[in-house]
Amino acid sequence: MTLTAPTLIRWSGLAALVAGLYFAAIQPIHPPDVLASVTTTAWAVITPLKTVMCLLFLLGLVGLYTRQLHKVGWLGLAGYLLLSLFWALQTALIFTEAFILPPLATVAPKFVDGVLGVVSGHPTGMNLGALPLLFVLAAIPYVFGGLLFGIATFRAGILPRGAAGLLAVAAALTPLAALLPHSIQRLAGMPVGLALAWLGYALWSERRESAAALQLDPGKPQLQRT
Repeated sequence: MTLTAPTLIRWSGLAALVAGLYFAAIQPIHPPDVLASVTTTAWAVITPLKTVMCLLFLLGLVGLYTRQLHKVGWLGLAGYLLLSLFWALQTALIFTEAFILPPLATVAPKFVDGVLGVVSGHPTGMNLGALPLLFVLAAIPYVFGGLLFGIATFRAGILPRGAAGLLAVAAALTPLAALLPHSIQRLAGMPVGLALAWLGYALWSERRESAAALQLDPGKPQLQRT
């Protein structure tokens, strides 16, 4: 297969699709953020895959932004950078959850409990330096990144506007989830995951649909390059 820019962009759409579906699917079944969960089989399976998910999101966002590069303007650029920053920070945090906390669960349970307390919003008194502040500040690029990128994508009109609107609204309403119990807060991530999966699917299927249309009508002038 010849690697071209449109091909890479299309496959980045598949990355966003897979990451978005996984992000939405794990919210109802994610193990509780408590010490007892860290050594369970569910934790050992879900959290490493979450690390891969973050990397796929970073790849997917590149394609979603590049596809609309000349239409989304500074608003889209700001949203892209903020969302990328959020998933980069999440990669580090989730890597810690997956590969560092489990070995420490038996030798340093107070430390592990303190880290999980930051995630669940129940401080344990453990001094973790700047980690609690960084975790709180990470919500800012998530909310504003999703909002700005969703609005810019909606205005550009290249990818589905329904998905763009869902992303913008879901991201904007995310702070309201703080009023809910932590076990339910996770469900607020499902619309965001589905919106990004929807955008990813549209990007991934776009080139294939264009090629199919050209085959059905070989006499039609060459389609505009995507």
